[in-house]
Amino acid sequence: MNSFKAGFSELIPLNMVTIFDANELELLLGGLTEISVADWKRNSAYRGGYYDNHIVIQWFWKAVLMFDNEMRARLLQFVTGTSRVPMNGFAHLYGSNGPQLFTIEKWGTPAALPRSHTCFNRLDLPPYDSFYTLREKLRTAVENTQGFEGVD
Repeated sequence: MNSFKAGFSELIPLNMVTIFDANELELLLGGLTEISVADWKRNSAYRGGYYDNHIVIQWFWKAVLMFDNEMRARLLQFVTGTSRVPMNGFAHLYGSNGPQLFTIEKWGTPAALPRSHTCFNRLDLPPYDSFYTLREKLRTAVENTQGFEGVD
């Protein structure tokens, strides 16, 4: 690791990198690829009373479609621990126990922010009362998570 750090610092001074957190650095170094929302949606699972046509799930995918690609990548990173889609698409997403689809589980109350379990590619999504509440709570959770607060 020390050799990597020494080589990296020859290209980019470390003091210029320290302003970024690990998530931002991953996005900067790895870049963004276009995230297919259709593939993501097609390869998702639902639990706890949610199903593909549930109104909260419809609002969730509407919000994801409205997000720009960077925000989609940040959401993906929030839930899975990485901003990158597997090479063969969302059907090949892995969790700590092997293949694991992106999963949305009904959890909490409308006052709560969504939370994630990165080892299981799971988003715990409260049953919000409106699309606008869902979109803003989701954005707040994704943009304000630091370290492992709100993430398992």
